[in-house]
This record gives sequence, C-alpha cells and structure tokens, in this order.
Amino acid sequence: MLMPKKTKYKKQQRGRMKGIACRGVELAFGEYGLQALEPGWITSRQIEAARIAVTRHIRRGGKLWIRIFPDKPVTIKPAETRMGKGKGAVEYWVAVIKPGRIMFELGGISRDLAQRAIALASHKLPIKTKFIERTEESIL
Repeated sequence: MLMPKKTKYKKQQRGRMKGIACRGVELAFGEYGLQALEPGWITSRQIEAARIAVTRHIRRGGKLWIRIFPDKPVTIKPAETRMGKGKGAVEYWVAVIKPGRIMFELGGISRDLAQRAIALASHKLPIKTKFIERTEESIL
C-alpha cells in the first residue's frame, strides 16, 4: 500500500473539501486520463485496486502514471470505547481529491483499450469520474 515514509505530525484533523482542484488538472504524461468529477477521499487500498485493474487489462502494453498519493492519516478509535482518552490510532491513509483532479494517466496504447482500462479503474473508486484524452490544442 502507498503511504508516506515520514510525516511531520502523526495525526491530522479531517479538514474540508470545498472548491475545485487548481493543481493536477491537465494531462502531463500520457494521452488518456481519469478525472474526478466530485470531491472525496481515496484510500491507498482503492488506488492499489485501480492500479491492478488497469495493469492487468493493458497487459505490458503502454504505461500507467498514478497522479495522486495518500498523504492524509485517518484515525479510528476502537469499537465500544468510552469518549475521551485522546485521538485514536492511525488506521489508513487517504488522498484528498477535489473535482477536476486527474488521478490516473495512460499512454502508449490505443484509445479503446485505454477507455476500457480506465472504466475498470473507475469502478474501484468511490467517486464519479470521467475519461479524458489529450487534444491537439492542449499540446502547446
């Protein structure tokens, strides 16, 4: 699973997901991508499941870039525990996704193969997404 090697602080507050993404909104590496349409948290397990689905479908053809990284810790207190006694232990890591963010990119394969692979990846994620492709105007 993806997780940071080291963080400045062990635990984080939940925060808010208002607004749209201002970084990571254009294709940078491949010709095709998977773009988020709504905000949400993507866990490291979901990223890994999507990665495996794509790599199994494209079978050694093309290249996959993962443009998100789970750097936010989510803590959970044990079940049936009384209130108080501090914040719970870190249970898993998430990537905070805002609308417009490109999560995965594919290159070196045909459009229909990329579309099917991206569709498989989108089924593993808890948010609405859309398939995008590089246009001739955006290559400047």
